[in-house]
Amino acid sequence: MEVPFVGLTQEYESLSQEIDEAIKEVLNSGYFVEGDHVNQFESEFSTKVGAKYGIGLNSGSDALTLALRALNIGEGDEVITVSHTFVSTVNAIVKNNATPVLVDIDPETLVMDPESVEEAITEDTAAILPVHLYGHPVDMDPLVELAEEHDLAIVEDASQAHGATYKNQPVGSIGDIGCFSLYPTKNLGAYGDGGIAVTNDPDIESNLRTLHDYGRSEKYEFERIENHSRLDELQAAILLKKLPYLNEWNERRRERAIWYTHELLDSEVETQSVSSDVSHVFHLFIIRYSKRDALQDFLESRGISTLVHYPIPVHKQPAYSAHKPRHNLPVTERIADEVLSLPIHPWLQDEEVQAVVSSIADFESGR
Repeated sequence: MEVPFVGLTQEYESLSQEIDEAIKEVLNSGYFVEGDHVNQFESEFSTKVGAKYGIGLNSGSDALTLALRALNIGEGDEVITVSHTFVSTVNAIVKNNATPVLVDIDPETLVMDPESVEEAITEDTAAILPVHLYGHPVDMDPLVELAEEHDLAIVEDASQAHGATYKNQPVGSIGDIGCFSLYPTKNLGAYGDGGIAVTNDPDIESNLRTLHDYGRSEKYEFERIENHSRLDELQAAILLKKLPYLNEWNERRRERAIWYTHELLDSEVETQSVSSDVSHVFHLFIIRYSKRDALQDFLESRGISTLVHYPIPVHKQPAYSAHKPRHNLPVTERIADEVLSLPIHPWLQDEEVQAVVSSIADFESGR
């Protein structure tokens, strides 16, 4: 049985009439940049994630970069984050001429370890950048306490965590700014690149609006020299049609994750631990296995598509050789050799889940 990693074609099929109507509406309007659809999506998405303001952007990467810039973080500042993440997280720090300080992750949840953060704070620390990786929220209370104690900003990378909650509070609304990618494969994705930053602070919102539009304060008045990073009307219209389904789609992901976890209990595979005080949205379903590469090859031979997120930590990437961590990152480096992402999406069928777990069992038994 062929088991694809994502279900984008099934998603479109389920919403094709709504999506087609939304696209036609924008095309007929003749208005394609920063119109009513963008404004409405900014409002509805920010409300969904518990924030007052939303600023639609070109990508999640831009959201992170502009978030730090809006907080005036730059040369001489340190930003604490993790190495077990996509490079965009660290890239945002470097692009603002700040220094990334990379810390380790929790060995069970696989997201930022708050104790490592506390050890990494110096007089130059300006911000903490937690990553709610795979859809599992970081333990935020200790980070908020550290931020208050040391007068630090918090920028949440929630690119994989649309709709996730920490102690019943939506991620992205806990820190100063929350950043979301709207890449097509995300739990809420556009049909192209897109992103959004959310905040509860009107001054930060004003800064972000200036930054995302050439540094513009009025139509022909420019306060800063900046590029532009705008979510377009077509993508906003599509996202508005998808947004009402986010909770339902996340629940389907959880159901599949529960099934995977139950079926793999007796195997040698380890699954990601889920903290009791969070709502995980399973953008990815992660397993850990000492023979990861051999298992991946075997599953591929059975027609089952898997991916590795992420095989090379950021601090071991050639482009980031100048940003070595100050302390060893043993969990991060071990995890990079063990993690494997299994197919998970709202349209994953029962027989497809069973095919995956049966194939893992066959691999372990040598069949």
